[in-house]
Amino acid sequence: MPLDPVDFCTRLVAEMPDAVVYADAAGAIRFWNRGAERIFGFTAAEALGASLDLIIPETLRARHWAGYAETMRTGTSRYGAGDLLSVPALRKDGTRISVAFTIVAFRDASGRMEGIAAVMRDVTAGFNELRALRQEVAALRAKPS
Repeated sequence: MPLDPVDFCTRLVAEMPDAVVYADAAGAIRFWNRGAERIFGFTAAEALGASLDLIIPETLRARHWAGYAETMRTGTSRYGAGDLLSVPALRKDGTRISVAFTIVAFRDASGRMEGIAAVMRDVTAGFNELRALRQEVAALRAKPS
């Protein structure tokens, strides 16, 4: 028996290990999958209806919201389709992590922005490894010959 496409898509998004988060035009979280629960530590019940500030470090919020508001107003983002972005994020326990993500814009029938979905992956381990390697290379270069 073939899979029902709607059931397939619903299950795929809900259960994938990457975080899938959708926020409406005001920045309120409207979708939060199991991957988001695993990565960020908040249950869907805790996240749904909350502001994206839930996962945005305080020092980055002003810049985030300025860009978000501009994207909602103009319908365009400085990030192209398929661009992989990397930013710091927050877990429920206050731990700062690094996430890599792509975004998908959602528009109504008239083309007006309704919100944005992001598919995110925790890349903290790789980020920390790369930073350590860069520091090691810098230290080696700084050593007198």
